[in-house]
Amino acid sequence: MRFRSLLSCSMLLVAVWASLPAEAAVTLPNIFGDHMVLQRHQANKIWGRAEPGEVIVCVFGNQQVTTTAGEDGQWSLQLAPMDASRRPQQLVITGRVKAKSSTGKDAVSTKTIEDVLVGEVWICSGQSNMEWRVANSNDPDLERVSAYFPEIRMVSFPNVGTQEPVWTHEGANWQVCSPETVDGFSAVGYFFGRQLYQVIDVPIGLIDNSWGGSACEAWISREVMEASGKFDARLSMFDNQAKELVELSSVENPSEEQKRAIARLNGNLRGNQRPANLYNGILKSHLGYGIRGAIWYQGESNAGRAYAYRDLFPLMIDSWREEWGQGDFPFYWVQLADFRAEQPEPSDSAWAELREAQTMTMSRLKHTGEAVIIDIGEDKDIHPRNKVDVGRRLARWALANEYGIDIAYHSPIYKSMEVGDGKITLTFDHVDNGWRPFDKSEPIGFAIAASDKKFVWADAKIIRETGQIEVSSSQVAEPVAVRYAWADNPVCNMYDGATLPLTPFRTDDWPGVTVDAE
Repeated sequence: MRFRSLLSCSMLLVAVWASLPAEAAVTLPNIFGDHMVLQRHQANKIWGRAEPGEVIVCVFGNQQVTTTAGEDGQWSLQLAPMDASRRPQQLVITGRVKAKSSTGKDAVSTKTIEDVLVGEVWICSGQSNMEWRVANSNDPDLERVSAYFPEIRMVSFPNVGTQEPVWTHEGANWQVCSPETVDGFSAVGYFFGRQLYQVIDVPIGLIDNSWGGSACEAWISREVMEASGKFDARLSMFDNQAKELVELSSVENPSEEQKRAIARLNGNLRGNQRPANLYNGILKSHLGYGIRGAIWYQGESNAGRAYAYRDLFPLMIDSWREEWGQGDFPFYWVQLADFRAEQPEPSDSAWAELREAQTMTMSRLKHTGEAVIIDIGEDKDIHPRNKVDVGRRLARWALANEYGIDIAYHSPIYKSMEVGDGKITLTFDHVDNGWRPFDKSEPIGFAIAASDKKFVWADAKIIRETGQIEVSSSQVAEPVAVRYAWADNPVCNMYDGATLPLTPFRTDDWPGVTVDAE
């Protein structure tokens, strides 16, 4: 009798379970949201989570794509390439879970994303000068009242530092550009995107994931940094802090000093300096979203380790490109602006070495470029308010290389030198329409040295017939090296006819002040 009772109970439970509705709960990370912009002319990856085995159907325009969630609930699919479209459309994701019995009903879950456009999408990343808002830049009142650009959209991500990947971020939503919203936009991102929009006339999507003060290594995965073998000391420093935190946290009744140490370690380990923290905490949530390319404004936090940046920065770009899976997408950055007090005599400079490391990256990686802004910084403020020219100089690179616009884009750059008769003659590339020294007719900002490595200010003149610049000094009879704009905040005045400043450079490779910094 008891066996029959248990059997009847089990059959009843099975019947009840079979009659329960199936469950479907399709979700997407926040990069997919109302007012988003999809990248034109290439496949667009859409991804999310659902019940294992759940059938996912994505409908956009005349496309319908189907996939099935894996055993871990993850799913992804791709929309076929599309032309630009300024007609607002819906992106509809439907998940369907089969009923648990023949008499039950399938469960359906639908996510509808409104006002989706198709155009050009760019990542806007880096530290505070990319994070800097329109509201804090030059002429915010004028920018605000003229910001009627509903086809320019931006999504800004929160500052999260962690060693574990963050899948989505609450509260990070796409914003349509308007006088009411533009104050909160990244200024460099906005002025870059606006310039593109005014020229190519398609919707523009901007993904702002910057974090003020962040170090470059925080944007790179730990696996990539370990594999390089060049940054073990940096990794170990934070690993040791993590071990110290574990030890202190296990102490019963910690002292006030120990409590302060715990708070400090927590801040360091969750902050924007630890390797991989921002890769996991911010970038990972939208890495793989369809983009045209990236713009970057960062380096201030790495200036004290400029020689290491020579390898670190290209490593970051390469790793992003590889994981994004879109080939060698364009990556354009802002060279550090002038900052700090002007120095009366030539001297070494960590900031000059960081700028040099940035410039070197162009020769190491294809489809990269540098916007030089050595002329628009401020000695008293690490955040120059003139973000319009920054955005425009970045836009020149994109307009010329991605959109086929015949426009000057590359700042003049040192090519070679010849030594003779107590002078050094310099040759340059990318000098559009000749030289145009600013304010004064003679070139300013050059220093020259003999083999003793002692630099003095030099006299310089433009050779009009060839575009070369001749540099000399009565104090240096046998010169071997020249530097230009080699200081934290150099006094310099060389532009080409397109009003692009000459890239700071040195002809020597003598060890700098950051050569041993890790």
